[in-house]
Amino acid sequence: MTQTCHNLFLLDVVIIYHVPKELVDLITIQKNLKYFGMMIHDGPKGEIKSIPSLTMELPKTLTRFVVVGGNYKISLSFLVNFTNLQELEISFDFSECIESFEKLQEAIFPQLQILIIKYSCPRMEFLIKFLKNNGKNLKKIHIDVDDFESGISDDSDEDSINSLNLSIAKYCPNIRKLSTGFSDEALETLKILFNNCQYLESIKIWCGDRFLNEKEALETVLKYSKNIDEIILQYQFDLKFELFPSELESFFIDWNKRIPQKPLSFVIIDSAFCKNRLDKNVENMKIIETYTKLGVVKNFEIGDYS
Repeated sequence: MTQTCHNLFLLDVVIIYHVPKELVDLITIQKNLKYFGMMIHDGPKGEIKSIPSLTMELPKTLTRFVVVGGNYKISLSFLVNFTNLQELEISFDFSECIESFEKLQEAIFPQLQILIIKYSCPRMEFLIKFLKNNGKNLKKIHIDVDDFESGISDDSDEDSINSLNLSIAKYCPNIRKLSTGFSDEALETLKILFNNCQYLESIKIWCGDRFLNEKEALETVLKYSKNIDEIILQYQFDLKFELFPSELESFFIDWNKRIPQKPLSFVIIDSAFCKNRLDKNVENMKIIETYTKLGVVKNFEIGDYS
């Protein structure tokens, strides 16, 4: 393959326990690679020591980097030299697998527009410093906060999540799409975010358990957002309070009065852990169908977590 594939633009690889020399050789000859995706095959927790032999050969032309690390520890320090990055997506099963994010907190990525962190999150102070340095140009942020490494104690998780969201509001004024969680005591933070992030068009809000309930989430978006036309509700375990059909209908009536008028894309992320979400109520589904026909809702779907 190294004899013929000298000019790849996109490359996805799956690594099982070790990095083949042939793969390193293939990477070495690439001069125009724009996208590199790396998935580590499931296995016992640990560290694949041959990973650096691969990452050190990646060309600085990369604009998108994706790593699905699973249980493995992978150093991300090599990324500090990739100043052309526009998209960064990292996914690990355990927060200790991304301890090396500390090396990225001082890095500057002047073209970075998309930041996605799935399943486990770095320590709060590292991530906030990263946003301070790189948040200005971000257009999309997705951060799974349910497995958040606060670096302090379990009791401080809500405070850590709140600090993160306040940092997004402060350092990321140009975001268009946001996925994060707000604790049930952090409505003021959500209001601050809407006030500071005027270009926000799509928001995914975690609901249930220690996060907001549906009514709180919908009412806050309705009252305080300016340009939102997509609401995604992602559920974490059962809700403390169910959304009544009358409350859902009132939301749609008021949504139709917003200026400027924008039909709403309304998405629910299915969760086996939540038995009382709004789509489980037959009357709620009838209301959604009615307001879809009226054009208030342009799209309604129930999707899986992705």
